Amino acid sequence: MRLYNTLTRSEEDFAPGSGNTVRMYTCGLTTYARGHIGNFRTFICVDVLRRTLKYLLGYQVRQVMNFTDVDDRTIIGAQKAGMDLRAYTEKYIAEFRDDARALGLEPVEETPRATDEANIRAMADLVRALEKNGHTYVSEGSIYFKISSLPAYGKLAHLDHDGMKPGARVDSDHYAKEDARDFVLWKATKPDEPTWDVIDPPGRPGWHLECSAIALRLLGEPPIDIHAGGIDLIFPHHENEIAQSEGATGKPFSRFWVHVEYLIVDEQKMSKSLGNTYTIPDVVARGYRPSAVRYLLLSAHYRKQLNFTWASLGQAEEALRRLTDFLVRLRTITRDGAHDEIAARVEDARKAFAGAMQDDLNTAAALGVVMTLVRALNSAIDGGELGAGDVPGIRKAFDQFDQVLGVLALRQAEDEQPPVPVEEIGRLIEDRHAARRRRDFAAADRIRDDLAARGVLLEDSSGSTRWKRK
Repeated sequence: MRLYNTLTRSEEDFAPGSGNTVRMYTCGLTTYARGHIGNFRTFICVDVLRRTLKYLLGYQVRQVMNFTDVDDRTIIGAQKAGMDLRAYTEKYIAEFRDDARALGLEPVEETPRATDEANIRAMADLVRALEKNGHTYVSEGSIYFKISSLPAYGKLAHLDHDGMKPGARVDSDHYAKEDARDFVLWKATKPDEPTWDVIDPPGRPGWHLECSAIALRLLGEPPIDIHAGGIDLIFPHHENEIAQSEGATGKPFSRFWVHVEYLIVDEQKMSKSLGNTYTIPDVVARGYRPSAVRYLLLSAHYRKQLNFTWASLGQAEEALRRLTDFLVRLRTITRDGAHDEIAARVEDARKAFAGAMQDDLNTAAALGVVMTLVRALNSAIDGGELGAGDVPGIRKAFDQFDQVLGVLALRQAEDEQPPVPVEEIGRLIEDRHAARRRRDFAAADRIRDDLAARGVLLEDSSGSTRWKRK
């Protein structure tokens, strides 16, 4: 597999550093608000990277994704809500897990909180190692990383060393891009803030510290294989992670750095002031389904900006409908026989799909391969050129595509839990058939229209009726 490495600004051949297991770390959600579709573009793209490594390339994957449950924003949010920090952040962790399931994200092996006791102790150990190696100093009760002590500082973001400000401190967890200053590792205790006494002076971790400590604790000796996150994290967060980890261990932190580009909305950057930071419940309230969101977020290469619009989400829904309708159509094939030409076309598509995914995770090209195959096979069905003997091979190929993309299984799971109970749908279909038999077409139409209004469409063919979600 070829994978773009932000560290070298080039595509490189990827394989695990040792053995058959890929050790991967993903920066997770900061739990002061519900995750939005911009966050989930990153999580979905990393999920597909994980699936590609597992199902296409045959590697084992050990992945860690943290929850940042202590930083400036979570503390302020908990204080405003009058809640304990852990209880306050638990709400957003639970919502993230709900949204992740709705979007078909595979569960990862470890999802630690920053404030887990083992992680707090690992952070303290990391600070002590940095102190021992001469990378820190204390000022006004806080411990800072001295960037002048690490000549390689800035290598991920390709910072201009002349623009750095060694000796100038920054206490905030979030600060201006390219404003490279000594950053806080351990913040001095303040009134009404959480504090830990695992290190002297007592205090609480800065934002950057947790990921280094958690990755090294749970993934073992550096370098790990892949560190992933959104492009907005390159600086300062990931740059500071490298400084902390390599300053403490003297070894490279991660072999590959993978970053997902921004999602914009209607050609604008997402922001609360514009009201365009949509969540999954926002999308569902507009009548769209999470599977369409997943499809749309995979429709562009992860290193290119993607413009979200409601029209583009509708197009994703239509593309998914064509996919699922094709797979349903396969059930109607009764003509005997298998065809070498069909098998060859399917095999060519499998190779093209694998090639696209191994070419720096080109999901846009991979989806194009799938949709081109759907058109070709629909034409073959129309022309009587596809038989029942072809169907198992076709289904196997689409199952393999979906192991990586994760959209069809998600759509199927949604269909199995329609907005109207399945038993009620079945009863109403029978009532509609009865109404049509007695030629009460007005009653039959009312049943159909009522179900449509509730999100269930009826389709009649060859004397039978099937339903699907709207």
